[in-house]
Amino acid sequence: MSPEAPLQQSPSVGADDLAVELLTNGIAVVEIRRPPNNFFDVSLIEAIAAALDTLITQTEARTVVLASHGKHFCAGADFAGTTEAAEIDPDQGAKALYEAGARIFESELPIVAAVQGAAVGGGLGLALAADFRVAGPSSRFSANFSRLGLHHGFGLTETLTRVIGQQRALELLTTGRRVKGEEAHAIGLVDRFVDDDQIRSAAVGLATEIGSAAPLAVRSIRATMRAGLAEAVRRATAHERAEQARLRATDDFAEGIRAAAERRQPKFTAR
Repeated sequence: MSPEAPLQQSPSVGADDLAVELLTNGIAVVEIRRPPNNFFDVSLIEAIAAALDTLITQTEARTVVLASHGKHFCAGADFAGTTEAAEIDPDQGAKALYEAGARIFESELPIVAAVQGAAVGGGLGLALAADFRVAGPSSRFSANFSRLGLHHGFGLTETLTRVIGQQRALELLTTGRRVKGEEAHAIGLVDRFVDDDQIRSAAVGLATEIGSAAPLAVRSIRATMRAGLAEAVRRATAHERAEQARLRATDDFAEGIRAAAERRQPKFTAR
């Protein structure tokens, strides 16, 4: 891929945390660089939203590939504490986090997510902020909140249901189970299923295919198909955040976090 020019990073994120590259074919690659797990915090989600705004106002980008550098696409917020666990702290970040997430949904540019490795928890929410997802056999998806004793977040109430349907979404949210790439493709969670080493190039290929169509028509069609989505996500995250706050006070949540940190099965007591 031949870069046309790098774009300036958001000052709220470290210079090495997010890279934006504008390719000569009108494809922009927005890459998270917090390997291997690419955990997010408020500043990273805000930086992604700001990068999308900049691409609209300052470049001629037609489509975006949302990617990450490292083993996993995004393992969500870091519940172990190595980054700001904004998703589970509504008083110090969750509201800002979800507002930044809604800004991603408001972007005018079509987004293709290149999902290698895991998209877990809020990482699944981030992948679902994109219009399309490209994955491979080693990709896996999990709304693992119930395994942590917590309500799901990042607008999954709305987005997961829209993509795979109410019944499948309910099953994945309540079990918290992992879905591998092949199954994800079969249920519609993934749009293009390729070999692991082709995920990024296939995502760029899909973005190029979209970008070769008439830009004004593509944006108009996309706006019609996603009408009201950002507002629906805002409503969903307001409820999700309230439920997260309620459940955070439970013994089950404390046990879920301990079990995750200790890499063992949780022992929930419904308290």
